Amino acid sequence: MQKILKQNFYKHDTLTVAKDLLGKFVVRKIGGKKMVGKIVEVEAYCGPRDLASHASRGKTERTKIMFGHPGFAYVYMIYGMYYCFNIVTESHGYPAAVLIRAVESVNDRNHRENRRNVINHIPATNGPGKFCKAFRIDKKMNGVDICRNRARPVPPLWIEDRGMKIKKADIVAAKRIGVEYAKEYKDKLWRFYIKRNEWVSKK
Repeated sequence: MQKILKQNFYKHDTLTVAKDLLGKFVVRKIGGKKMVGKIVEVEAYCGPRDLASHASRGKTERTKIMFGHPGFAYVYMIYGMYYCFNIVTESHGYPAAVLIRAVESVNDRNHRENRRNVINHIPATNGPGKFCKAFRIDKKMNGVDICRNRARPVPPLWIEDRGMKIKKADIVAAKRIGVEYAKEYKDKLWRFYIKRNEWVSKK
């Protein structure tokens, strides 16, 4: 069963959404083919008080998407060369999002898809920059509604529920990466990943 996640999925508390995204599948459509990866690591950015979040600096041209409706892509560049893909969460006007840090190629091991329309050879995806590079996600995806809607064209990127459930015991909570500047928020255990998964960027 393959079910595209609707906007209602992303309306909930950001920490809940972040954990619930583990085991879901990113689908990227390029031309007539698709790239697919299982989400294995995420980071939550929760509201205007979270000093690790771009939203802590207020609403700007760059961050306005975070203040918008849930289920939209927030894509930005870091270090002048890597892109990061986030999904806006919670309610309109409240800036929060989940960063997709790492995915596991479904074409690896037992997740192989043999359909002709699936790209089989996917580069490393064990990190947010590597993931975006492999899935060809760049600034053009910023602001895209990833919730498939009959009234709109099929988006080039979306998240699917394929019935996989990750047990609470298999979810690890850890500190976020690269947020040492965020004072007391640097110690929040708001990075979540699937235990013992080899595609996780840092354990």
